[in-house]
Amino acid sequence: MRFANPTNFKSLSRKLVPLFSVLALACLIPGLWLALVASPVDATQHDSVRIMYIHVPAAWVSMMAYASLGSAGIAFLVWKHIVAGLYMRAVAPVGAIFTAICLVSGSLWGMPTWGTWWVWDARLTSMLILFFLYIGIIILDRAYDHPDRGLMASSWLSIIGLINLPIIKFSVDWWNTLHQPASLTSFKRMGNPSIAPEMLTPLLIMACAFTFLFLALAFARTQQAIDDRKAATNA
Repeated sequence: MRFANPTNFKSLSRKLVPLFSVLALACLIPGLWLALVASPVDATQHDSVRIMYIHVPAAWVSMMAYASLGSAGIAFLVWKHIVAGLYMRAVAPVGAIFTAICLVSGSLWGMPTWGTWWVWDARLTSMLILFFLYIGIIILDRAYDHPDRGLMASSWLSIIGLINLPIIKFSVDWWNTLHQPASLTSFKRMGNPSIAPEMLTPLLIMACAFTFLFLALAFARTQQAIDDRKAATNA
């Protein structure tokens, strides 16, 4: 694969990071205005529903980021692509931050909605496990004197942790939980989302903003990881 070569990846990254940064900003500014000012107040949750525009995109990106980590782990173990391993090293902290944003915003949303900051709900618990998986990958990567051994250990954990993603996705369908069911991707609602269009539009724009921000950070940090590895090798 062409971009498994560190030099080729860096060349691609130099082009994509500015593009993704501009796209993230272009989505974030109108997205925040629509979410915080223009979108309607929910009849039952009132202004607290605006937390959704941060909480939901953060949840989507945290799961997407972990799926990419698992894929990179497979590429590193099977094909020995060093860029894939360095991608895991670079992206795990970013994914952990998005997951933390999801958990904290969910608690802030849960207090006025459920009357409590936290419950051991299936969705919440599986998201907390996702956060711990990210932390575990970071710790394993740094636990060995030889960097490649750390990457190998964290690759195995990233692959094993993929089983948690469908649990997060379908937990509201498999178990009776306090967490509301999916508004957009439930099979029963496919093509007919339960969320109002005035709320759906800013939600999707914010999701795009978070996605482009993640991509900009992922490529920039991977490029830096490549440079750090080269510097350590030449030292």
